[in-house]
Amino acid sequence: MRHPGIPTGVHVLLEREGRVLLMRSAGTGFFDGLYSLPGGHVEEGESVVATAVREMAEELGVVLDPDSVAVLGVVHRRSDTNRIDFFVRALSWRGEPHIAEPDKCDALNWFPLDDLPEAVVPYIRDALAEGPGPWIRESGWC
Repeated sequence: MRHPGIPTGVHVLLEREGRVLLMRSAGTGFFDGLYSLPGGHVEEGESVVATAVREMAEELGVVLDPDSVAVLGVVHRRSDTNRIDFFVRALSWRGEPHIAEPDKCDALNWFPLDDLPEAVVPYIRDALAEGPGPWIRESGWC
């Protein structure tokens, strides 16, 4: 019997001039109205780095060099199900980030890490507070 696995997400930190890029989810039914890091779910047969590259092209229209992706940390969280989220930093990219999926995102802004908006997905806010890593944390298990 094939094990269904644990849903795995990849969140990408893009930084510019001391600010981090956050997207506000809209129309997805998943944390709509809250800011989050760009990213998405690992697809069948895809690596964490390949997911980061694909998602940044789909969501932001930017090209990541796979060699520029560095792991920050991992969150094993209990949400609607058992989930694992990888947090990575893109050290460089080509192109100017823009909303490439307007049916899923209604705002894209650069924020100082020490002055994030109130409306940030809680586990994303916690992960951003962890620092440069590498780190691992658990969320929602107690």
